[in-house]
Amino acid sequence: MPRTSIFEMKFSKIYPLLLQKVERKGRTKEELDAVIEWLTGYNMNEVNQDMTYEDFFNKAPAINPRAELIKGKVCGVQVELIEDPLMQKIRWLDKLVDELAKGKSLDKVLR
Repeated sequence: MPRTSIFEMKFSKIYPLLLQKVERKGRTKEELDAVIEWLTGYNMNEVNQDMTYEDFFNKAPAINPRAELIKGKVCGVQVELIEDPLMQKIRWLDKLVDELAKGKSLDKVLR
């Protein structure tokens, strides 16, 4: 079976994985939603769960200008050095979710 690109995956498949990660560490859906809303400008109650992950980021109402402050490694790659803008946005979200799961306070995660 061919592998599906992360860009082509449905948001409805990725969101539960993000939620599972933060809940395993004692964090909440509300905190995850706050992180996603901060980064993308989406109201999580209105997100089209059937859109691809690529469309999720490309159609985001407003990527937070402070996202440029997200630094550090995700999967061994410095997020600030990622050249592909879409992949960088995906990794920004991964980094924020990692920080949330590691116990950082929400106000520090949201910079």
